[in-house]
Amino acid sequence: MIWQRLSQFDAYWQQRLRKLEEPGILRKIAIIFAHSGDSWFWLSGLILAWLIGSPEIKQWALRMILTVFALASIVMVIKFAIRRPRPEGEFGEIYRRSDPHSFPSGHAARSILLAVLAVGWGPPWLALILVPWAPLVALARVALGLHFPTDVLAGALLGFTAGLIALVLV
Repeated sequence: MIWQRLSQFDAYWQQRLRKLEEPGILRKIAIIFAHSGDSWFWLSGLILAWLIGSPEIKQWALRMILTVFALASIVMVIKFAIRRPRPEGEFGEIYRRSDPHSFPSGHAARSILLAVLAVGWGPPWLALILVPWAPLVALARVALGLHFPTDVLAGALLGFTAGLIALVLV
């Protein structure tokens, strides 16, 4: 019964939010947001911060890197346990080949995690950027047809929870 309701929810919101399959400026913006949550992008930046930063920046970057890796491990375990296929679509062939499972959204989880950690660990200017950025990453993933709405909602909840746990434990 609950799966049927979730499927109905996904079908309704997928139809309403998946509007960016035609070329245009909004599609280009959504693509930028969708890719800006890529793990390689964030890990490259965090590794660079660790390599060239002050001792305080090195410690901050290492905590961020370890937390991102821990979350990625959890997301992958869930994805391979559930094995929900991605929505049909043309965009994002690299994601569709390298990770055919959509639940939960790793991009949504990672972006929300990074926003939570920026709020808790700083710097404040990064938090001001990442807090509005994170939901836009999740929305772009649905709008481009890479995820169902429940994928990004579950990913966001997972990222938020992992962020709060990291703030307490790390």
